[in-house]
Amino acid sequence: MIPFLLPHSTFPPLQQALQEPNGLLAAGGDLSTRRLLAAYKKGIFPWFNAGEPILWWSPDPRMALFPADIKISRSLHKTLKRHRFAVRADSAFSTVMHACAAPRDGQAGTWIHPEMITAYENLHQQGLCHSVETWLGDELVGGLYGVALGRIFFGESMFSRINDASKIALVYLARQLQQWGFGLIDCQMKTPHLASMGAIEISRREFTNLLATWVELPDRQGQWNFDYTYRG
Repeated sequence: MIPFLLPHSTFPPLQQALQEPNGLLAAGGDLSTRRLLAAYKKGIFPWFNAGEPILWWSPDPRMALFPADIKISRSLHKTLKRHRFAVRADSAFSTVMHACAAPRDGQAGTWIHPEMITAYENLHQQGLCHSVETWLGDELVGGLYGVALGRIFFGESMFSRINDASKIALVYLARQLQQWGFGLIDCQMKTPHLASMGAIEISRREFTNLLATWVELPDRQGQWNFDYTYRG
């Protein structure tokens, strides 16, 4: 059994998270800014379907990407060198979230439902949640969004409408965060896509140790503007 959170209750110790399903820690609570910030600072994130209780997770192992370790394939390198795409930050946050929420691969929908969109839009308005967008001319073709606290970026979701568009956004994010002194991009769960880009699995203990180091550093709040340009 997992605890059900009341409005003012705190999260249980991470060690109480279930092994199956991996990382399920608690249910209930709310998606207020206060609750979300408390969760991320402990390495906890919400993930649940619309109409169900809020579920809170802290998986072990955890997928993480160190910005300096971003992997760029030969074909992606060629695409980036052409500079056909423009990459911007925080210029279309709500559009990125709705694009990430769109059904894909025959699915009826995703876990990014209106309640989640509202919660993360509130974080964005406070300068704590950011989008990275890949543009082809005036068309938004890919992107990602996530929460930034201290010097950690907690990635939430990405989308791509044409080949490599989300990868381009991730490359620019990693390189820009490296310039800004960020230590880690949290990728939450393992996927082949993230693994191909250099993300690795680390233990929950290692992740929380890194979290304790990086999350207490000064935040880079407010609207983000990227000054990184890909040069190889």
